This record gives sequence, C-alpha cells and structure tokens, in this order.
Amino acid sequence: MSEECGEESGGSEEYGEEYGKVAVLSDIHGVLPALEAVLAEPEVVAADRIVLTGDITAGPQPAEVLDLLRELGDRALWLGGNADRELVEYRRGERTEIPDPIGVFAARALRAEQVDLLAALPATLTLRVRGLGQVLFCHATPRDDEEIVLVDSRPDRWAEVLDGVPPGVGTVVCGHTHMPYARLAQGRLIVNPGSVGMPYGRPGAHWCLLGPGVDLRASAYDIPAAVARLTAECAYPDIAAWADCYLRARVTDTEASAVFGPGDGRVGP
Repeated sequence: MSEECGEESGGSEEYGEEYGKVAVLSDIHGVLPALEAVLAEPEVVAADRIVLTGDITAGPQPAEVLDLLRELGDRALWLGGNADRELVEYRRGERTEIPDPIGVFAARALRAEQVDLLAALPATLTLRVRGLGQVLFCHATPRDDEEIVLVDSRPDRWAEVLDGVPPGVGTVVCGHTHMPYARLAQGRLIVNPGSVGMPYGRPGAHWCLLGPGVDLRASAYDIPAAVARLTAECAYPDIAAWADCYLRARVTDTEASAVFGPGDGRVGP
C-alpha cells in the first residue's frame, strides 16, 4: 500500500504528477490466480501506476492477495470497496454477518495488520493521466461505495451520482458491478474495468489501461487449473462450487444486469 494513502478510510487522495500509463484493477475478490495473470501482463509491469479500485479481498485467498499487492510498493494506489469495508466491520465487531456468503470466511482469514490496512483505504483518488486529464477513481460511484450505475443507466441517474464531482474531472473510473464498459455521461467519460476475480458475462481477468485513451483488457489464464488450485488450497467449505461459478463466469451479463437494475432506480428492464 502506498504510504501516500490516508490514515482514515472514506477520504480522498489527490496526486499532482501526470502519468503516461495507468493500469486499473478492480474487484479482485481474493482470487490469487487471476491477479497473478494480470500482474504478469507486460503493460501492467510497465505501467507508471497501478490503481486498485476496491473489493480486493472478499473471496477465497484474501491474505495472499494482499501480500502480493503489497510487493508492488508505491506503484500501487489503493481504494477500499464495500466488500472490504464489510470485512473490516465484521472483524471489529461492528456487524455480525456479511451479505456475501464467502465474506465471513474471508474476514477471518485476514491478519490483524491487513484489517488495519483495509480500514485505512480512501474512498476516492484523483490522478492526472496523459491524454485524459484529471481522472477520478472510486469503487461504485464518487459518493458511495455500493451505489449502482450500469452502462445503460439513464441520464438523470448519472447526473445524480456525479453531482459534486469537480468540473475539472473529465473521466471517472468505477468498479463494483463486475462488467466492463466505457461510455459518456454528463459530458464525462465513465470507465468500468470489470472484475479481475469475479467477472460477469465472460471469463478472464478483466482490467483496463489508461493513457492516452482507454483500453479495456481481459487476461486469459488457465481457469480449470485455477479452479483446481483454489479447491485444493482454500478451506472455504463451498470453494469448488464458488470457483466453478465465478472463475468460469457462469453469471451472465443479462442475469447480473437484471439483479443490479433496480439498484439504479429504474422501472422495468
């Protein structure tokens, strides 16, 4: 974790330097083989910065994922997501259950210092990226870590969730819904890199590369081997079914959109 991150969660960080290439990894969800595949990509190795837009740990190998990411040192800039917050709250006795069934397992698997690391992550950060200008990174929306917006969310919904974003920010990068897209909304470019560890719609470890444009990527890796590895190495009781479902992307984009749709206030499909 970068030493530049704040000590209290929920804040915002801003960096003045302009970067030529920024890799964005979102929603890793504790899937170490998927993370390894992305970090091995030449463009990620060469990137000036690697931004992690939350939901890093809620999955089968949370401690191992954090250990690997910390090896990136100050190249990595971290944000917290709603699932990371839930794990912290559970470990600190602020909640007794977690909506995601694997969440309690993941929370218990974290070491104490890892809980403290997650608790200190900011909610947003802003970087200057060559060709894109000021880019704001968040987990779900700039104002909330579990708010829903989708590629086809209506204009007034985007106006609502982007209210308060500084006028100089031309690009907003978010995650949370595990489906990659890039679209214009309220005069800003909105980018969702998709999910590294729990993709909806199609398999692969999804991420994106910023600068000077936006390049949505999906890293291929040996998914049958990864499913077998998680099944052998993770003590979560339902790990075989979990890995088969999420690494193979058995949740379609249509199914995910149907579940998420009411969360953005829409009526009907």
